Amino acid sequence: MPPIERIVVLMMENHSFDRVLGWMKQIYPGIEGVDPKNPLQNPDFPPGAQHVIQAPTQARAIPHDPGHDLDDVLAQLANANQGFVADYARKYPKAPLSERQEVMGWYERGFLPAIHYLAESFVVCDHWFSSMPGPTWPNRFFVHSGTSLGHVDMPEGLFNPAVHVYDQETLYDELDKAKVDWRIYHGDFSQSLLLTHQLTKLDHYSKFTAFADDVANNRLPPYVFIEPAFFGSEENDQHPPQDVMRGDALIASVFNALHANKAVFEKTLLVILYDEHGGFFDHVSPPATVAPDAHTGTYAFDRLGVRVPAILVSPWLDPGFITPVFDHTSLLKMACQTWGVAPLGSRTAQAHAPLDALRWRQAARTDIRPAPSPRTLLPIVPQAALTGQKQGLYAYSQYLESQIRDPKAKANLMLRAHDALTGAIAQGTLATERQDAFMTERKRGG
Repeated sequence: MPPIERIVVLMMENHSFDRVLGWMKQIYPGIEGVDPKNPLQNPDFPPGAQHVIQAPTQARAIPHDPGHDLDDVLAQLANANQGFVADYARKYPKAPLSERQEVMGWYERGFLPAIHYLAESFVVCDHWFSSMPGPTWPNRFFVHSGTSLGHVDMPEGLFNPAVHVYDQETLYDELDKAKVDWRIYHGDFSQSLLLTHQLTKLDHYSKFTAFADDVANNRLPPYVFIEPAFFGSEENDQHPPQDVMRGDALIASVFNALHANKAVFEKTLLVILYDEHGGFFDHVSPPATVAPDAHTGTYAFDRLGVRVPAILVSPWLDPGFITPVFDHTSLLKMACQTWGVAPLGSRTAQAHAPLDALRWRQAARTDIRPAPSPRTLLPIVPQAALTGQKQGLYAYSQYLESQIRDPKAKANLMLRAHDALTGAIAQGTLATERQDAFMTERKRGG
């Protein structure tokens, strides 16, 4: 194995393998991708309506967020993945055919300049599945800890108090025990702070604006996790209805920062990954798996979620694809191999590790160029209110505000509470300011 000293993980939002990387079948006939000569289809709703056929798209956004809660995903996976369009139509009965068509849409080769360049240049995993058939939060908890403690949902509504307590052991606890340094870079609000153990580890957090400078000055620790911006005028998580190119620009910026420092690049494995499919069609049925722990009262956790894009990037890898079944606990298994940390739960213990499937070069490649970035970005789509996981993050920001000890800082934020009534951008800004105030106080020993 080459001298890989560092793993950097960039996790994006809500897109399936077919949608983002299905086009790769035209360069790798053996990959589990989209066959344009034999497009698949899904029945529309109500029963007996026309079928919607898988087809290329150039839509950079979709007006409504396809369903991806547990009940939505189970409906989508019914009858060998035949329920995606019908689930969308039930959720949005007034949506036109063009929107239902987007559920079956896939991006053609080169449309997303950065991620498509990296997919052609490095190693694609064509059987990487989200860890459970559900939304963002539980899947991201699997990335960090190997479990969601049996929770399958996210709070709904800005003022919903149902933010569960996620007090499980995390990868970062294990890295600390092994004396392995780590850092989480976040675009605005860090979703990983919902894990309560992280609230004592805030010195390991930085805004993403510091990433390129840290790379240039050789300050990256052995393990790095990058979260996109989930809110506001800088949102780049690729979550509908925002421009997918904003996320592609983020992918380019991460890769290009690493590529610009040869010494860092040659000792880094970059993993580009998506948390879950976001309700977009994928034709591969998720396989069975084992539950991570005994928290199976709500859901058995005996089946993986929908397949997602995953790319492994290193100058020690030639272009190609690998086919073993991975899920997000495969990242934890890789950490076990690399640093000897203890496995987190039964799922991690039995997961396949990408390192076992890779064929490394004898010498680092010298033919790699910077990733292209999108030429234009569409303006942020204004929304009346936050939806989905963003609502939950806003609700959690209220808790963080309540934990601020400085009366003046807390009072200034409380005076801004009316912002929650003025639209999604203001809500996201307020949530981020609450988090930033909390983190600043704690880092100063407050």
